[in-house]
Amino acid sequence: MFGISMLGWVHTLGSLPAIPLAAYMFARHGRIVPRSRAGAAYFVFMLVGAVSVFPIAHQPVSYVIGSVTLILLAAGYGVGWLPGPKRAKMFIETICLSLTAFLLMVPTVSEILRRVPDGHPLVTEMNSPLLLGAQATLLALLVIGVTAQVIHLRRQKNEGEF
Repeated sequence: MFGISMLGWVHTLGSLPAIPLAAYMFARHGRIVPRSRAGAAYFVFMLVGAVSVFPIAHQPVSYVIGSVTLILLAAGYGVGWLPGPKRAKMFIETICLSLTAFLLMVPTVSEILRRVPDGHPLVTEMNSPLLLGAQATLLALLVIGVTAQVIHLRRQKNEGEF
């Protein structure tokens, strides 16, 4: 179904739960919170998705997205354990983990548009206006979202919440 191999299904189903987990944390906390149950689950599902992309990737950009996602996951989840100012670590953590959500959604949206409906996908070429528009929308959401997160984190400092 949808021209996906068994390993492709492991990759897809292994990383898919990260999407609602990220949405939940963005809605509830305004950011991905690594030291929470949802944050721990997000890490596991993102790790499954990022690692499993390597044996199934067909395009060089997939290797780049997988590698960058792993680096950002390590930075976002690891920075809290390092010595240093809590405020700076919160900014790094927030931006890195928001970027992981973006890197999850770009190929997810692209694959959905290129595979659904089965046999007659909405997009057949990578330069399709629909696909480019969807990717541009994701980029705009990233820029707006990270900007809002940074503004919120700065206001927390000014209100004494740090």
